[in-house]
Amino acid sequence: MTYRLGVDVGGTFTDILLVNEESGETFRAKTSSTPADQSIGVLRGIDQACKLAGIELDQVTNVLHGTTVATNAILEGKGARVGLVTTHGFRQVLQIARSFVPGGLAGWIIWPKPEPLAALEDTVEVHGRLGSKGEVVTELDEDDVRQQLRKLKKQGVEALSVSLINSYANGAHEQRVAEIAAEEMPGIAVSVSSSVLPEMREYERAITTVANAYVQPQVASYMEKLEDQLMKSGAANGRLFILKSDGGLISARAAADNPVSVMMSGPAGGVVGAVWVAEQAGFKDFLTFDMGGTSTDVALVQDLQPRIGRETTVGDLKVRATSVDVRTVGAGGGSIAHVPPLTQALRVGPQSAGAAPGPAAYGAGGTEPTVTDANVVLGYLPTDLAGGEIKLDREAARTAVQSIADATSLTSVEEAASGIIDIVNENMFGALRLVSVQQGFDPRDFALVAFGGAGPLHANAIGRLTGAWPVIIPPSPGVLCAYGDATTSLRDESVRTLVRGFNELTDDSLREILEERANNARSSLLAEGVPESDLKLTYSADLRYHGQGFEIPVVVDIDAFDGKGGGLDALRHAFDAEHQRLFSFLLEKNEHELVTVRATASGPRPNVSSTTIEEGGVDPKDAITSATEIFVDGAWANANVYDRVKLKAGNVIPGPAIITEMDSTTLVLPDHAATVHNSGSLLIRPTNSN
Repeated sequence: MTYRLGVDVGGTFTDILLVNEESGETFRAKTSSTPADQSIGVLRGIDQACKLAGIELDQVTNVLHGTTVATNAILEGKGARVGLVTTHGFRQVLQIARSFVPGGLAGWIIWPKPEPLAALEDTVEVHGRLGSKGEVVTELDEDDVRQQLRKLKKQGVEALSVSLINSYANGAHEQRVAEIAAEEMPGIAVSVSSSVLPEMREYERAITTVANAYVQPQVASYMEKLEDQLMKSGAANGRLFILKSDGGLISARAAADNPVSVMMSGPAGGVVGAVWVAEQAGFKDFLTFDMGGTSTDVALVQDLQPRIGRETTVGDLKVRATSVDVRTVGAGGGSIAHVPPLTQALRVGPQSAGAAPGPAAYGAGGTEPTVTDANVVLGYLPTDLAGGEIKLDREAARTAVQSIADATSLTSVEEAASGIIDIVNENMFGALRLVSVQQGFDPRDFALVAFGGAGPLHANAIGRLTGAWPVIIPPSPGVLCAYGDATTSLRDESVRTLVRGFNELTDDSLREILEERANNARSSLLAEGVPESDLKLTYSADLRYHGQGFEIPVVVDIDAFDGKGGGLDALRHAFDAEHQRLFSFLLEKNEHELVTVRATASGPRPNVSSTTIEEGGVDPKDAITSATEIFVDGAWANANVYDRVKLKAGNVIPGPAIITEMDSTTLVLPDHAATVHNSGSLLIRPTNSN
């Protein structure tokens, strides 16, 4: 019997899901994250999961990992010192950037402009020039290149990025600079833009390549260390794969070479897992709501396909990398509530107590009031978390939250806790509006899949704010990201920038370009042993009207390019429909322009059997473990506590109620009820809803 492991590392917890590849049976483990060295928490969780399954590590064939190493390196400013090689005359490319200042009209007054990842003193120019079609305008001056590289070496740069103008059309000069760097600076990690991001736009290509170089040494070191420790611990038969930001898998070696593609690795795993769960429950359109200990990630899925964006944002950094369109807000179970002296207004987050010391209720030295402490005060959380690994201290939570009541006009600790919960819910509602209302979607047309360790506690309230019903709580919601890691497939994409009007293209010429990209994308999967017959190919294109300064991604139906002349027309109509949906107008007199094409190759999904739980009646009385009081809607109310393991399909749990399980707790509010679906998910709806 062989097994595959899904591993998700969050800011507070590390989640493990072990899947029997033959039967689909799963085993889960949850342990505290170890920020100083994530591999410690990962290996501890893997050991726990294997003991639960009664197996040895050598039975694990694949370790599928969603990692935050690249993300944390950016957020914490702990990446490498990067040298940037650019074309003569473009030395200030990162400093000029896009002249965008976030905030209101006066935002520029108070906004501290972040420092570029490659300092100006570590940026050098080389002589040599390519034209926009890839033709050589000026030959590369190799003596100049050597001189500039020696300067960077003397300054002590730890990683090198190369981004020359128009290299998306011809990477020859960049490749030659990389070859010279191997001679002049042996052993240094080199990122070249023609490999990292072969797309137009000089700044976006440069910043993405620099970001790749910035995190590359740290990511490569982590991958090497984790592979080595897995080998030493007995998992010699297991191969390590990393979840990409777009929800696909790549080998650890590929992730180490192109770490910019895994910056949203963790959140993408949750969206992939949510797709699996929603499909089992019979829903195709839904919002995802992943609330962990440090942050909340939200996304929109339509027809079981997550919306894919062409940019990834981490902190103040925005890079051009394909990723699931996930928006993140600093609102999690560990988010700290505070009252700024100047405003005297209650705020929650984005600061977090994290895994160490954690919320005050954890009894590990934390004293500041957090969202978790507020939930404890209100009676929503039991005294045991993570299967008993973490014990909660109610008195410590009350003491912490009392500081908020003392700093405001709130008269009781319960009112202060309720205020904390209301504010954090509004913060998360705002993030959901970014992926729905702001994109032209009405959240009332979608279900809401809530997961993460803290998500089910807040899901019912978020459902009330958004009007998205039902609220779906999957089995084992605290480890759903790891479930997504374990149930996704290998994926790779190939990109080419064209910038051609439709009048310059024919169906046959575009199909030839798409097939060329497809051959390139499938090569890495074939090298990993995926059979040709199991490969799935999809295509997309970034389009715009001539004269526009932005593009819109559109799915390409390759079958429409059948030689009958309908392919470009179908692409034109698809773009017009998306433009109309987003902006409510068309530029009918402007020619359509194709900027970039992509081909994506995906391997088969693993064999993970769907869950079907035992049928039962409507009455869930056999699952009741106790009764408690909770403070909800401004008053104390009696609530039953249910053991989710004992619930059966068809049971209906009326609110107010608390449903507990190993890795999470679900709160059902008054005037709502949770129905147990035969797949194991809880479906929460208002009781007056059909």
